[in-house]
Amino acid sequence: MYQADEHRYQQMVYNRVGDSGLKLSAIGLGLWNNFGSVDPFDTQVRMIHQAFDLGITYFDLANNYGPEPGSAEANFGRIMAGDMHAYRDQLVIASKAGYVMWPGPYGNWGSRKSIIASANQSLQRTGLDYFDIFYSHRPDPNTAIEETALALDQLVRQGKALYVGISNYSGAQTAAITAIFNDLHTPFIIHQPRYNMFNRDVEHDLFPVLKREHKAAVGFSSLSQGLLTDKYLNGIPADSRAKKGTIPFLNPTQVDQTLKTVEQLNVLAQNRGQSLAQMALAWNLRVPEIASVLIGASRPEQIVNNVQALQHLDFTDDELAAIDQILAQQGDISWGAH
Repeated sequence: MYQADEHRYQQMVYNRVGDSGLKLSAIGLGLWNNFGSVDPFDTQVRMIHQAFDLGITYFDLANNYGPEPGSAEANFGRIMAGDMHAYRDQLVIASKAGYVMWPGPYGNWGSRKSIIASANQSLQRTGLDYFDIFYSHRPDPNTAIEETALALDQLVRQGKALYVGISNYSGAQTAAITAIFNDLHTPFIIHQPRYNMFNRDVEHDLFPVLKREHKAAVGFSSLSQGLLTDKYLNGIPADSRAKKGTIPFLNPTQVDQTLKTVEQLNVLAQNRGQSLAQMALAWNLRVPEIASVLIGASRPEQIVNNVQALQHLDFTDDELAAIDQILAQQGDISWGAH
């Protein structure tokens, strides 16, 4: 029977989410990949246990995570119903609605019909009574932003979510929906953008809005799907997602385009006494608006290695300038969202 490490809270950093009372572990575990119906369940259990033993309390889901879509929520629900059940109140569990989930006109986007139905399905799959955070996964160009906001507000009033968030919204869209949430007194606290060294546009578009509105962010694609690691420095492993093509915007071409930049960043990380992945995570967390960064993992050891980034979060001015100079040669890269 699993019993959590009694020292887990001593080795993690917890950051306040904007001006709310909620704190998130500085590193959260994303279940976008490796938690689906095609993945070994015992490995999933070991990764959840390892994450919690390291003090990770934020677990990030969405209705369509798998494959098959929905299976990540179902598998996480199985784990929660087992050894993790006793720790429910020590966890922040999030899910989302907004990407295609079922056939027909109601299984996608951000209408009240779609969001409420999706949230109910997600609660059934996970077996949870409520989500700590429920997100609108992306803005809907054909639904008024007020309708999406009201649907999220309804989830809170029904006791199905404690807080709400949004993901993949622009700065202007974030400002607009924040005004609605403020009028409704909805506990909107967080935005989830794609953010890493290769994707920095949100620094100028989104982060100023979050700062002004006293909201926080949790970044996804924190290591650019593995590009910001040493995984590809000596070639593309046969079992990697880049080789398998399991992600549309991660393939050998992207690896080749970034290799020179990654080599330079890796040298800088080594000089700091970190792996490239650890430095990249620490770099993300330098932003005051970032409360947490999401990592993915296919085995427990990766989680252990990534959490070690918290041992060296500080950067000198010279290091930050060197990183900016290296990245300026690469430019911003945008290959889609999850």
